[in-house]
Amino acid sequence: MTTTTPSTRDPKTARPEPPSAGALLLQAVRANMRQYGMLVALAFLVVLFQIWTDGTLLLPNNVSNLIQQNSYILILAMGMMIVIIAGHIDLSVGSLAAFVGALSAVLMVRHDMPWFLALVLCLLVGALAGAWQGYFIAYLGIPSFIVTLAGMLLFRGLTQIFLEGRSLAPFPEGFQNIAKGFIPEMGPYTQYHNPTLLLGLLTVVLLLLREWRDRNRQLAYELEVLPAGLWALKCVAMTAAVVAFTLTLASFHGVPIVMLVMCALLIGLGYVMRNAVVGRHVYALGGNKAAAKLSGVKDKKVTFLVFVNMGVLAALAGCVYAARLNAGTPQAGLNFELEAIAAAFIGGASMSGGVGTVMGAVIGGLVLGVLNNGMSLVGIGTDYQQVIKGLVLLAAVGFDVWNKRRAGR
Repeated sequence: MTTTTPSTRDPKTARPEPPSAGALLLQAVRANMRQYGMLVALAFLVVLFQIWTDGTLLLPNNVSNLIQQNSYILILAMGMMIVIIAGHIDLSVGSLAAFVGALSAVLMVRHDMPWFLALVLCLLVGALAGAWQGYFIAYLGIPSFIVTLAGMLLFRGLTQIFLEGRSLAPFPEGFQNIAKGFIPEMGPYTQYHNPTLLLGLLTVVLLLLREWRDRNRQLAYELEVLPAGLWALKCVAMTAAVVAFTLTLASFHGVPIVMLVMCALLIGLGYVMRNAVVGRHVYALGGNKAAAKLSGVKDKKVTFLVFVNMGVLAALAGCVYAARLNAGTPQAGLNFELEAIAAAFIGGASMSGGVGTVMGAVIGGLVLGVLNNGMSLVGIGTDYQQVIKGLVLLAAVGFDVWNKRRAGR
């Protein structure tokens, strides 16, 4: 009588079992915990204030107002995120925005310069201001905190000098439309804004094509991807969110012009940080400056370009803010740097540098914007609003510290 023994598989030659759908989903959440966490927090705040305000928060006119009201902070937050990723900080952006707003008022109101030419000159001035600060930081080795603190005082003083302590107004209508205008209506009359519907459809198509391309690329390199069912569910959720947002804007005046500007910046800066060599060098410098220099990264040039970019974005934010107020004022830009820094950290930036995304900065800025708008709608005083925003920032940074310790264990 013969006995058979169960066959054993050689652990060296056995192929590992593929991870389950739940394991892959959990792995994706852990890899992007800060950004997913802020998305969940943003969704929670929207639902909370939508209920609390009896549906006022998501009314089409309020959504448009929310975008225009926070546009300059979102522009600053995108630049600030890149500065923080590189391992630096910029305290001068609020004062620089105020100075550029004052300069635009002097050019257009006092000297009747065409608004488009004045806008170009203001952006060039912002680039020069960023280059000036970047030179001290990158090539002379002075800490960014000191240089930008000096810039904050300098640009605030220049603002007072240019405006002589008074506001200058009004701006030309074309300049005002940068912050308060909407894309014009075209096509036959419908209940919705036709160009906005077309932009929404184009956005859905591009998002789905990008998801399809990224998935195929990961499969080609035999990387782990979400199962087909979960991936399809993700695509459906993204499509539903874009469609709902599009219909909301299309039922009012359509897409604000400043939103197109922010989308262009988000796409351009996001591509540079993800795919361009200079973007990878920024991450390398923030992660480990010594190792990056040994690897051939031109740290001085990269740091210089980071602050030039921040200067241009601060100038653009200053022009948008002035156009929204329809005046250049001496008190413009107060605490803008704090709002931008808070948005960057809430959106996933790390104090040690090397971590964060441009999209995360936008999400962090939207969290602050929804908080401000929602609390104002329900009648919460500005004193309590400051307390709540401070607690939110502390919680976001605390979550980052906890997440790093958990990853280390």
